[in-house]
Amino acid sequence: MKGYGGKTVYGARIGILMLDTKWPRPPGDTGNAMTWPFPVLYKVVPGASARVVIHEQGKGLGPAFLKAAEELVKDGADGITTTGGFLAIFQKQLAAHVNVPVASSSLMQIPLVQATLPPGKRVGVLSVQGNRITPEHWDAVGAAHDTPVMGTEGGKEFTRVMLGDTIDMDYEQAEIDILEAGETLLKNNPDVGAIVCENHNMAPYAAALNARLGVPIFTVYTFVCWFQAGLQPRYFGRPGVPSEGVWRERS
Repeated sequence: MKGYGGKTVYGARIGILMLDTKWPRPPGDTGNAMTWPFPVLYKVVPGASARVVIHEQGKGLGPAFLKAAEELVKDGADGITTTGGFLAIFQKQLAAHVNVPVASSSLMQIPLVQATLPPGKRVGVLSVQGNRITPEHWDAVGAAHDTPVMGTEGGKEFTRVMLGDTIDMDYEQAEIDILEAGETLLKNNPDVGAIVCENHNMAPYAAALNARLGVPIFTVYTFVCWFQAGLQPRYFGRPGVPSEGVWRERS
């Protein structure tokens, strides 16, 4: 049996483009390596603050994201994701530049989740700043422009930390902000049958949201785990043959 090279790092199929931030990232957050049940690679994009990405649609950051994605692929990534749902606006540019699959935004789950819902139900979105999702973002992920959205900007903690890039976070208050936004989303839109969290820092609160609201919750965690499952399918062995390990990596 032969081995095949061509990479620098092996065993980490997912490369994650990191915003340039300093807020806390608990397990469940995209930027906490303990979140993932598989190895990942990280690359920080200098100057990519949440405020620039959200309020200015990433103005001027395109070349830096493309360069960082290229470096991740060179290091060994077979697929690229990010730490910000608003980065959907760079989806096509990134995929064309690195020539590997790119899953830029949790919002890309919307069409698939919508297809699972019964008639009369639709997907709702929770966002760190709901009023900043534009038609350009919806078009980038193939979602309807009238998709119901509720942001956490009316809360006390979560959006404050994300946009202010503070080094402290009250996790209990952040959870309250997210739960209240979820409740308001369902109250205002009783036809919402599932929620997709735009923000890639909301996954730590998904279980609490599900318990409180009683609807399926889809986050960057569900998205990237699905993405990884395609990049590296689970090996079950050949039918009728005892399972054997797979160690060959494609070049």
